Amino acid sequence: MATGFDAWVLTLVVFLPLVGLGVVLLLPKEDEHAIKLVTLVSTLASLAMALYVLVEWVSNKYYETEKLTSFVAENGHTPFEVNKTWIDVINSNYHVAVDGLGLPMMVLSAFVTVLCVIYSWNHFPEPHNPKAFLALILLLEVGMNGTFIAQDLILFFIFFEIVLLPMYFMIGVWGGPNREYASIKFFLFTLFGSAFMLLGFLALYFKIDVDANLAGMQHSFDIGLLTAADKSGITNGVQLLIFGALALGFAIKVPMFPFHTWLPDAHTEAPTVGSVLLAAILLKLGTYGFIKIGLPILPDAAKDFAPWIGLLAVIGIVYGALGCLAQTDMKRLIAFSSVAHMGFVMLGIATMTDFGINAAIFGMVAHGLITGMLFFIAGSVQHTFHTRELSRLGGLLIQAPKMGWILGFCAMASLGLPGLAGFWGEFPAIMSAFDPASGLPVETFRTYMVIAAVGTVLAAGYLLWMLQKVAFGEPKKEFEDAHIHDVSTAEWLAWLPMLLLIVALGVYPNLLFKLTDSAVTTLTSGFGG
Repeated sequence: MATGFDAWVLTLVVFLPLVGLGVVLLLPKEDEHAIKLVTLVSTLASLAMALYVLVEWVSNKYYETEKLTSFVAENGHTPFEVNKTWIDVINSNYHVAVDGLGLPMMVLSAFVTVLCVIYSWNHFPEPHNPKAFLALILLLEVGMNGTFIAQDLILFFIFFEIVLLPMYFMIGVWGGPNREYASIKFFLFTLFGSAFMLLGFLALYFKIDVDANLAGMQHSFDIGLLTAADKSGITNGVQLLIFGALALGFAIKVPMFPFHTWLPDAHTEAPTVGSVLLAAILLKLGTYGFIKIGLPILPDAAKDFAPWIGLLAVIGIVYGALGCLAQTDMKRLIAFSSVAHMGFVMLGIATMTDFGINAAIFGMVAHGLITGMLFFIAGSVQHTFHTRELSRLGGLLIQAPKMGWILGFCAMASLGLPGLAGFWGEFPAIMSAFDPASGLPVETFRTYMVIAAVGTVLAAGYLLWMLQKVAFGEPKKEFEDAHIHDVSTAEWLAWLPMLLLIVALGVYPNLLFKLTDSAVTTLTSGFGG
């Protein structure tokens, strides 16, 4: 158990934005500068704590000695862990800790939130209400950061659900013309999935007897204890039902085909920052749930579900790509691309191999950076030209050349160009399908590999088509005499860190693989991956 500052640094990562939220609510609505400053400082403080954890994790090489089932390093030291009694009657604790699965996502969440605040500095959507808008961002960060460090199912569920209301209001109040429809659809889909997920958590609590000698209790919501517990007393049918409930909740959040229909509407109607946070972080709550909870706690049921998860993943890859080719709205096209990209992540998870799950985590981070950047650019294009219709756009390289080149760079990263981050999320995921975990149908997964490879060609098609429509050619007549602003200072400050990370991870992917590999290897050893 960690002591001193290290024991509470994760709590600071989660709750410093909540402190900022309290201050923002106390400030008068008219004092916009103070509101923005408090929001920026609180998100920067949360990021500083997350980076402290990352630096300590790397400098002490905790990633080399992880034992995922108990969250204890080989030397007996558990870094950054807090495990305090919370709801004693149901054996639910305030248990937070970090591992190679959650650490990259926690840092990404804190990182992207800061950049969203910077971008919002001069880009507040209508109705103009920075106090309410930034307050929702801070509350959203609490839920996002907390989900990636929660080691108790009840705590995980609470953080998982905290993100629902802020995003609902962000879409419903500051969204586009169809915001009410999109926000209600998002809310109902997510709530429906969460209900099944909660039922799965309760079933795990009542059906799994944790080791009494180890835990001093019969039932627990602790993820580590549930992972280590003996499940031989639970029939395969019951395990399949429980995993199915969990998978439904996580699949809707990803979202996997055919549960994806809320995503294009939510992305299209959401304000720019809402779309960025939705793409970069919120979708990853579902994939992280599969890796963190579903696979390690119920490995046998996961193996039975794996071919079906892989099938839905490759359908999503092809369907998402074809959906992109049918779009006329730039933002909606990028939204459909998320369905395809998350399909690669789910394919890597479905292989249940260390190679595939490493690729899935890398793909989660890469998608967060690249697609987040694409939504940033789409928002700036709309702010500049007051339209996202591809038929009305064109000549961006002439009127705003810096933005045009950045769009081209992000399109190349998204299609998986070697040397950029997107490549290491997709290519290893495809390769992992060639040799899935023992017990999985090899020929089936090799078929999935071929289909996924075709999906990369389709991805190149829709991304290059979008780039050609937006950036190349001559400016349309309606914008010939318009005074077009290129990339602003706030945009540079928000975008440059993401662009540099896309290059850094593409050139040296071991920056991320080094953090995740030990935890993933320990995870997959539990089911022969």
